[in-house]
Amino acid sequence: MDSLQWVDQTYLQKHKSEDPNTLRAMYYPNLRLYSTHGDTSKHKAPADAALTFLYRYSRRATMSLAVYMLSYLPYVGRFVLPAASFYTFNNAVGPIPATIIFGSGVFLPRRYLVVFLQSYFSSRSLMRELLEPYFSRIRFNKEQKRLWFHDREGLLFGFGVGFYVFLKIPLLGVLIYGIAEASTAYLITKITDPPPTPAYSDKFAESQVRWTNKHEFLRLPLANLDDHKMGETNEGQDLKATGNLRGKKFS
Repeated sequence: MDSLQWVDQTYLQKHKSEDPNTLRAMYYPNLRLYSTHGDTSKHKAPADAALTFLYRYSRRATMSLAVYMLSYLPYVGRFVLPAASFYTFNNAVGPIPATIIFGSGVFLPRRYLVVFLQSYFSSRSLMRELLEPYFSRIRFNKEQKRLWFHDREGLLFGFGVGFYVFLKIPLLGVLIYGIAEASTAYLITKITDPPPTPAYSDKFAESQVRWTNKHEFLRLPLANLDDHKMGETNEGQDLKATGNLRGKKFS
């Protein structure tokens, strides 16, 4: 949250000479008003939460071990890890890059594919951890959260895997994690809309499932990622009509 406040302040400082009515709304002032505990009546008991955690990670470990063991089968084993790579990356980066990964994986040694898949899943876990301050305040149900990540999967993978590589560096990794947290705060202002006050937040999570300005943002040159002269979607106009948001949806 401190990083998000710094992002808002930096944005205002950068555009201080411009008309305030054309600037995007701030994220930190409203987001800080949200409780990080949510509806306590819906919280799981510690034992149930522990069982859910163990089940989730034991299932992943079992699937990973099964795929690795199948890769030693005669004749077809050499295609198991490339096929798993294609299945994993198809949704994240699209069929063409996933096909290239599959074709390369047929000829690469097994250990490189294992490291490749490990990096992918580790970067996903890293992104979920970095985004936890946001999701602890903006309450998505399970299906909404799945769709939220799916709609941004390619960008989140590219963002997370870069930091994952640097986090593996001894000593330096601790410092990189702090940079990753600050960068995630900036990323939030690019892939979500400014939140309304908690009193008007009933339908906000649902409106954020789809990244409505994805194509406009991805077409921006790197030098102009802070471009705020973008149009609003109907959802943004509806939220502004309630008097909760001011300015553009994203910078």
